[in-house]
Amino acid sequence: MSFGVRDAAPVLPPWIRKQKLRLGELHEIKRQMREGGLYTVCEEARCPNRSECFSRHTATFLINGAICTRHCAYCAIAHGRPGPLDPDEPAKLVATARAMGLHHVVITSVDRDDLPDGGADAFVACLSGLRELPDPPSTEVLTPDFRGEMELVDRIIAAQPDVYNHNVETVPRLYRSVRPSGRYGWALEVLRRVTETAPGMIRKSGLMVGLGETRDEVVEVLEDLAGAGCQIVTIGQYLQPTAAQIPVVRYWHPDEFAGLEREGRKLGLEVIAGPFVRSSYRAEEAYRTLAGAR
Repeated sequence: MSFGVRDAAPVLPPWIRKQKLRLGELHEIKRQMREGGLYTVCEEARCPNRSECFSRHTATFLINGAICTRHCAYCAIAHGRPGPLDPDEPAKLVATARAMGLHHVVITSVDRDDLPDGGADAFVACLSGLRELPDPPSTEVLTPDFRGEMELVDRIIAAQPDVYNHNVETVPRLYRSVRPSGRYGWALEVLRRVTETAPGMIRKSGLMVGLGETRDEVVEVLEDLAGAGCQIVTIGQYLQPTAAQIPVVRYWHPDEFAGLEREGRKLGLEVIAGPFVRSSYRAEEAYRTLAGAR
């Protein structure tokens, strides 16, 4: 699907145009990932921060293959019918994380609605393998909603990641057009489940702006997240990855992001907001900050 000229995005403002990619750093980390037979969501989703994060030798591993069973309007990850899982993928991830000397490992996944476990057991295998390393890194998972099946969330909680992240992505009004296979209620329930089952585990979520939401709607989402027990929220500008994804409606000004951070603080949330903020951007720093405050 491609969006036509009538849906063209507004002109890029200067605070968006200034972002640069450092290609040398990109290629080096991509090489290490490819040698390990792995994917990063940084590349598959065309994250604008990928060169900065790669320069810090930080990356978010994408497991359960690189083909998603859902077709969200904002996402550049390939969708369709996935192939079988690679049984060696968790071991490859652990070996690559060790070779890269990572201190904080983020693991996410495509949606695998075709699997009975939704791909949850692969998260468990990766976390278990990382814990067995001589110098285990801290870990963060960014999971699917598992179509509201909380037993699958429980499996991952039991594997004890340091941070459990599930993104709400957008405001409830836009779910049907932006995230048609998801449910806002499922997203909140994942976070509530972690809060109730493992109150010592850090809870995190994130959303995009620029898809047509209002400021009041975003603040309402922050209120919902605080009510679900979320602690860290990332908010970033949606940037259309290719012509196949939904266009940007408007670009939020940096001052507006600063205002959302202030609103979050009123609710007791650690909100990290900015034009290029993404859910895994400087994830280790956010984790260390909150963990150290305890």
